[in-house]
Amino acid sequence: MPIFINEENMQFHLQGKNVSYVFHVMKNRQLGHLYIGNKLRNREDFSHLSKVEHRVASSYVYEEDPSFSLDLLKQEYPSYGTSDYREPAFQLLQPNGSRISDFTYRAHEVVEGKPALDGLPATYTESGTEAETLVIHLHDDVTEVSLELMYTVFHERNVVTRTSRFINRGEETHQLQRALSTSVDLPDADYSLVQLSGSWSRERHIQERRLQQGIQSITSTRGTSSSQHNPFLALKRPETTEHQGEVFGFSLIYSGNFLAQVEVDHYENARISMGINPFDFSWTMEPGETFQTPEAVIAFSNEGMNGLSQSFHDLYQKRLARGQWRDRERPVLINNWEATYFDFNEEKLLSIADRANELGIELFVLDDGWFGKRNDDTTSLGDWFVDESKLPNGLAPLVEQMNEKGMMFGLWFEPEMISRESKLYEQHSEWIIHVPERHPSTGRHQLVLDFSNPEVVDYIYERMSAILSEAKIDYVKWDMNRYMTEIGSIAHASERQMEVPHRYILGVYRLYERLLESFPHVLFESCASGGARFDPGMLYYAPQGWTSDDTDAVERLSIQYGTSMVYPLSSMGAHISAVPNHQVKRMTSLKTRGDVAYFGAFGYELDVTEMTKEEQRQVKEQVSWYKSHRGLFQYGQFYRLISPFQGDRNETSWMVVSADRKKAIVGVYQILARPNPGFNRIRLKGLDPEDEYKIEGQAGTYFGDELMHAGIQLESAYNGAQTGGIEESGDFSSQLFVLSSVNES
Repeated sequence: MPIFINEENMQFHLQGKNVSYVFHVMKNRQLGHLYIGNKLRNREDFSHLSKVEHRVASSYVYEEDPSFSLDLLKQEYPSYGTSDYREPAFQLLQPNGSRISDFTYRAHEVVEGKPALDGLPATYTESGTEAETLVIHLHDDVTEVSLELMYTVFHERNVVTRTSRFINRGEETHQLQRALSTSVDLPDADYSLVQLSGSWSRERHIQERRLQQGIQSITSTRGTSSSQHNPFLALKRPETTEHQGEVFGFSLIYSGNFLAQVEVDHYENARISMGINPFDFSWTMEPGETFQTPEAVIAFSNEGMNGLSQSFHDLYQKRLARGQWRDRERPVLINNWEATYFDFNEEKLLSIADRANELGIELFVLDDGWFGKRNDDTTSLGDWFVDESKLPNGLAPLVEQMNEKGMMFGLWFEPEMISRESKLYEQHSEWIIHVPERHPSTGRHQLVLDFSNPEVVDYIYERMSAILSEAKIDYVKWDMNRYMTEIGSIAHASERQMEVPHRYILGVYRLYERLLESFPHVLFESCASGGARFDPGMLYYAPQGWTSDDTDAVERLSIQYGTSMVYPLSSMGAHISAVPNHQVKRMTSLKTRGDVAYFGAFGYELDVTEMTKEEQRQVKEQVSWYKSHRGLFQYGQFYRLISPFQGDRNETSWMVVSADRKKAIVGVYQILARPNPGFNRIRLKGLDPEDEYKIEGQAGTYFGDELMHAGIQLESAYNGAQTGGIEESGDFSSQLFVLSSVNES
């Protein structure tokens, strides 16, 4: 039983594999937080975990009890205005102008498994025995609004998920001005905050700072989760490292505007809040209406940052991603974008496919430019009809020829955008996100379609469905290349304009869901100008995402390392592209590009017909080698060994280990060569200490404990006099080590 309830003291103890979460009903019938952290044995009373005492400077709820001040107490879903001056989890504006509410405990229930969230992505269970859900029912007597807080704890995972739902049971209309998914009050602030931040082409870099008094936050107001900040933060103890120590992780399963913040108060308590960004948000609740917040995932690790990541990887890979492609090995693909851009015809595409097929590549992806009159990026978005000047026979014959070669076929869409120069804009210029009488800004020569309008979503579904029905499409790359500006919608009344960003992302989810129902065999890859919407919400619909537009192997070390903080390797699209790299103009070897891209959903983004015979030979070897190991790369346990964000940032290393610990592959990467280098070793992780391993290409064997504690000797780079060493060294070089158990059956 992962949920223990003490009816006498009204205490709730949620117990996962190695984590406990404890809260209670306080004197004022609101919910108070007692504990989150390492697993505790259950006991009859946890009241000693709450400290109540009088402080002169505090306001207090009851005149006869100056010790009961919400400003001093840890809470579960705090409100504002009744003696707590910290930022609340919610705020409800009432017709009389009041923002004060009092949601008090009414009842609770325990549900086997995990209920789905209406219209929102969320984690799920496949059996009623793997998790339990506690639902707390609260009510505000003045407004007649009810509040349901839902907590799910997984038996064999170190996570607790939280979400909230507001129900207007009264006869008046109210305005939700703030409705976060979770709030957790910790008893101290002795933590460092870890976040994933960056920009286009350098997404999800790891940033770290010590908590201090006041508010520290990351947000998005761009209409997406954004390249600038990912909807994730972690709090780790000062002594916590990659592989030991305590850390909490908070991740929001949502793809729109978000807030993730920590407020440290004057007593060094830390309040973590996460949910829809309350900036420029309001939701009108008519009588009988409800509002459901997105799901927040709270993970705990006492095995360092890597332990935290493995908890997220396991949950998101197996209980967030779904469908036919969740557990299937992903095909090796080639994308024509950097090979041809908009300049292609059927003959050129088939020539690339012919050569790719000879090299063992399994999926051909036709990127931007196949529709409308799309010869550059100024036109035709929204006109999802095949451009017969490029493909005079349509898609079906092209796809059939690909299939005859044994290759699958994929197609690029950007369904959420529209070009001014398009037939759709001529017919429905009112369908864009805009404010009447205000000039709409453009980005990349495009405007944003109003997906908060169901009519728009219906139309785009019809067009995409028609294309996907025309030929056997196995893969869709769903792109989204600009943020929102001048946010408004003619589909909604004036008092509902601040609902548009949330309604927009609900429309995106709705379109994804309809397409998945109609085309369950299609592998969707989410893309947003690269990684601008690489978030858990997208993972629910598309089991992999385009990690970044930046395919430079050196920059990808930082991007993929940071992304792995939350997301599994199976979710990371990782391709080899041509050099000089199209984003940073760097020259790297084909070997290094491959050694980086293997750790993800592997593919190519170049013109194989322009490669030399030697390069084609290397590609064929890469594809064959990756296929023999891709189950391990995509679904093994991932361990970060050397961070590109620490020290002199010259080395990076990581590894992946099979579930039975019989196989492992280690990647070691050097950015700049050093003269006369030392003799470096690297200590591995995740192996069986009792097992004996051989390293491919090396004589002798090594026990797991030796490899993890003494380490593996790295081959030396060029030292000015050597005749042996690494075949390929110098700047931007890499080494791979393939380990297998000598006792492997």
